[in-house]
Amino acid sequence: MGYSNYTIVTLGSHSALQILKGAKDEGFKTAVVVTPDRIPLYKSYDNFIDQILEIQSWQDFPKIEKDLGSDFIIIPHGSFVAYLGMDENKKMKVPYFGNKKVLDWEEDRKMQRRWMEESGVKVPRRFRKGDKTDRPVIVKSYGAAGGKGYFTARNQKELDEKLKTFSEERFMVQEYVIGVPVYFHFFYSPLTHKVELMSVDKRYETNVDSLGRIPAKNQRGLNIEPSFEVVANIPMAVRESMVAVAVEMAQRVIKTSQKLIGPKGLFGPFCLETIVTSSEEIYVIEISARIVAGTNCFINGSPYTYLLYDEPMSTGRRIAREIKNAIKQNKLKEVLD
Repeated sequence: MGYSNYTIVTLGSHSALQILKGAKDEGFKTAVVVTPDRIPLYKSYDNFIDQILEIQSWQDFPKIEKDLGSDFIIIPHGSFVAYLGMDENKKMKVPYFGNKKVLDWEEDRKMQRRWMEESGVKVPRRFRKGDKTDRPVIVKSYGAAGGKGYFTARNQKELDEKLKTFSEERFMVQEYVIGVPVYFHFFYSPLTHKVELMSVDKRYETNVDSLGRIPAKNQRGLNIEPSFEVVANIPMAVRESMVAVAVEMAQRVIKTSQKLIGPKGLFGPFCLETIVTSSEEIYVIEISARIVAGTNCFINGSPYTYLLYDEPMSTGRRIAREIKNAIKQNKLKEVLD
């Protein structure tokens, strides 16, 4: 079956427009699964969306999944776990781009930290129960929630006070590294065995970024708790010497994933979420093992994809290109789960 007979499908959220535009540019049929409130948005892009599949709530996805045949290929993004839950993601029978075994390593912060440590990348210090915190820390809940469930504390006393009212059962306490947040977007191809830097962004988070616009003396007495929920993404181009370090880190992360997770390991799009300090050290604070919303800044390509391709290449389109190449090479099973 030729690639034009396949339909690329995803949930109507996160980076769906980029994914579906890229799929159409590569010659695939496209479909989006949406709730009623989002139908007008996706109808307005009927130039590259062929089907709109309506469900009443995200939890109804399993009901529609049985109608998706083997000629449909699901492209996951950050909203899949957030809306459907980990178990529903793992239960999907429709062909799925990526390795579902990676989900556990991404979601569990302890497993994720082990992955990064064994990859030999710098990570912030972790404080375990009973440890005395001697520096500012950030407390992170588990899962992909766009920065929800995070808070900071300046010292042990403030941490103890805030934990009394913290409702999350699973969380990690990390050193709050001072520096510039830099999010490196990569793509690893199991067909070419190459890591490609796709783009770089930083996030605009409420209200921690807006607080930075208020002088410190004017912040006193406001009693505003910083929030790290992401509302927007800002394109970046970083120093070339840092690109070299980041790419080498990504290569080690991929190699380690093949050892820890299995021969397939992590493949497709992923993001190393880093902090670059004033001494030019790069700390990995998280890994997102899928397409991230920051790639939406680069639907027509980035400075880095311009160096690799002679045409506009978004991360969404790069996913579709990988699937198309796999079909042509009779290796589709290598990129699906």
